[in-house]
Amino acid sequence: MPRPGWTNWAGTVARTPAGTARPRDPAEAAIQLRAAARGGRTVRPLGSGHSFTGVGAPADGALALDLAHWSGIERVDPPCVTVRAGTPLHRLNRELGELGLALPNLGDIDRQTVAGAISTGTHGTGAELGGLATQVTELELLLADGTTRRCSETHDKQLFDAARVSLGALGVLTRVTLRCVPAFHLVADERPEPLDDVLARFDELADGNDHFEFYWFPHSTRTLVKRNNRLPAGQEPSPLSPLREFFEYELMENRAFGALCRLGRARPELVRPLNRFCAATWSARHYSDLGHRVFVTRRRVRFAESEYAVPRAELPAVLAELRAAAERLADPVMFPVEVRVAAADDIWLSTAHRRASAYIAVHQFTGMPHRAWFDAFSSIVDSVGGRPHWGKMHRLTADELRERYPRFDDFRAMRAELDPGGLFANPYLDRVLGPV
Repeated sequence: MPRPGWTNWAGTVARTPAGTARPRDPAEAAIQLRAAARGGRTVRPLGSGHSFTGVGAPADGALALDLAHWSGIERVDPPCVTVRAGTPLHRLNRELGELGLALPNLGDIDRQTVAGAISTGTHGTGAELGGLATQVTELELLLADGTTRRCSETHDKQLFDAARVSLGALGVLTRVTLRCVPAFHLVADERPEPLDDVLARFDELADGNDHFEFYWFPHSTRTLVKRNNRLPAGQEPSPLSPLREFFEYELMENRAFGALCRLGRARPELVRPLNRFCAATWSARHYSDLGHRVFVTRRRVRFAESEYAVPRAELPAVLAELRAAAERLADPVMFPVEVRVAAADDIWLSTAHRRASAYIAVHQFTGMPHRAWFDAFSSIVDSVGGRPHWGKMHRLTADELRERYPRFDDFRAMRAELDPGGLFANPYLDRVLGPV
């Protein structure tokens, strides 16, 4: 096995595993788990590396387990499909489309694996919809001793509620059954609006659209509001032309914005006027296309990110405080803030556990100072019981997180039962869950 260094997409975490195993099936993976345990090594399943934290990072000297060869749809039983856990979401979206099916909700990135997206609580937006893990009806785990355990909505329910967002701490996800819907088109309506107006109408916008989100550039008063709603049956979609799609998303949102970010990094005194310029040049878009083509956007400009879920009712007050905090920063912020919503769920470590949630994500362009901005954000959301996205940057520890999750100690007990030797431990899990 080669011994390459490992780094995540954002470059915020780097590790040197002892090697990388690439099993072709769970039986082969079980052999590698047992061998690692005998050799005193920990094991970390690799996703795509799209988390900004070390949740998916192998410890130095650990065995990295790459499931890229264990990919694709295995069984179709409409409306459900069983998927191999190493399947990247962009491949799953394509294969579901060929079957006339779709996931009912998605985030705006499709590079993650199914296992990684589920395990870290990946979500999209929609007041009546939960994250990707809420679409799971059954899953299969490869445990530390090399045995397999299955759980579902009706079988081994405690494990099911723990394992859907497990941070990779309970075992290796090998198969996932997802509840799908018939393939659909979305009408995308995107337009700039004043921040004050959006906050005043937040509940109306969140409840009045299938999927609602907005972006706000710090140091400005403008937002870009996105409303995505199902195209009525019988109506033909009107997608963007290839030329306009290239201009809007590749040229403007990636190349031109990337160039402005690099300018802001080189000349920080220009960041505030650059942000106001970017906000002022947002333009309206209206089109309709297949759901996953509307949900997902290409992200070529790299950044660091922190995201928290807060009680939905607290969102306007939190944004008001965040807006004031941005103006006090010595180092200005080059990247927009993203706001989304989600329904409450019953998953033990879900950021939306037992409460309707608003998600606030703050960003900074790679290579620019972000710590003061992220710390200010953390202090604001801490005051309302904010729960950090497991794959986004934060500094909370197990003792602090225990106060925010009613089933936190139940999860830790499940972990101790399934992985008593800490085979799947890594530094991030030691911090957020405590030692096994």
